[in-house]
Amino acid sequence: MNATWREPHIMSLVTPGRAVLALAAVAVLAGTAAAAPGPAGLTPQQLAGQRVIYSYPGLTPPDTLLQRIRAGEAAGVIFFGENVQSSQQIAGVVQQLRTAAAQSPVHRPLLLMTDQEGGKVRRLPGEPVLSEKQVGQAADPEAAARAAGTGAGENLKSVGMNVNLSPVLDVYRQEGNFIDQFGRSYSNDPGTVSKLGYDFITSQQAAGAAATAKHFPGLGAVPAGANTDVGPVTLNMPLSELRAKDEAPYPAAVGAWVNLVMLSWAVYPALDASRPAGLSPTVVQQELRQHNNFHGVTITDALEAGALKDYGATGNRATLAAKAGMDLILASARDVQQGDDAVAALAAGLTDGSLPRADFTAAVYRISSLRGQLH
Repeated sequence: MNATWREPHIMSLVTPGRAVLALAAVAVLAGTAAAAPGPAGLTPQQLAGQRVIYSYPGLTPPDTLLQRIRAGEAAGVIFFGENVQSSQQIAGVVQQLRTAAAQSPVHRPLLLMTDQEGGKVRRLPGEPVLSEKQVGQAADPEAAARAAGTGAGENLKSVGMNVNLSPVLDVYRQEGNFIDQFGRSYSNDPGTVSKLGYDFITSQQAAGAAATAKHFPGLGAVPAGANTDVGPVTLNMPLSELRAKDEAPYPAAVGAWVNLVMLSWAVYPALDASRPAGLSPTVVQQELRQHNNFHGVTITDALEAGALKDYGATGNRATLAAKAGMDLILASARDVQQGDDAVAALAAGLTDGSLPRADFTAAVYRISSLRGQLH
């Protein structure tokens, strides 16, 4: 969505193909369908599944994952290097998942995603070959960013995927720090990151793959040796610095109509000293949605991250993220049971009212709207 867009009444977003879902969503939001299963007649288990991205180990998706997809209890799948032997092999897997989804009561394409940032962070062979840092150092950085975005989008589409968890919009502070050590940041200059991120996003989405700006509000200040995948990280900086540097690329990304934003698991005391960003209503709803005018789909970073070690098991983490306002829960431990645990917890919260139905329905609608734009 662009920077001036405001979320309208839900019906104003409807095309004829979305009318059934939207009408059901309006009924639930208005409280007139308390006895109904939910949007488009989905059960609580299916509604919860619309908010969870699954993962699996090895080269072959297990039958349990295919069963969840056929039952309409999964929003999509994330792929890692261990799932990919070749482009031809993973294209066959993707087709298998799509065939299962065609038997689902949810008439939307799966969200089929990977991290194809460029350079060393690529799950598929091929484009983009350059890392973000190499793009930023190219003779014509903007042309290089456009080429990388087009290459990433076309590469994903060639194997049947439709979501890239890229670009990284973190503004690195020091050479060799956490985000710079693998060349994952375009620059230490916020303006450069803004321009190149915009170019990548627009080019990739024009090629047919959704883009994901990450890791809001920013991991550029994380020092070498620290890593939210491994343990808690706290970034102490004034709000003025956080907004002037780390968040600076996001208005351009929103202006590019970026489809998704991934939040980080770091703690930002200037915004919320008590919770990681992806578990914080202050960060998700106020800083990202209100201050930065983002109205698309939010997605968590890895739910199994070490940064969440003090937040209980999978179900509790998923519930806290949903309460904070996160739309999609990324169950990326390569374990179908992890996804099942997240779905079960969300379904229980929806059923017992601890996760408000109106908020839950709004999240499902945002996700469904995105899926309806993809192939």
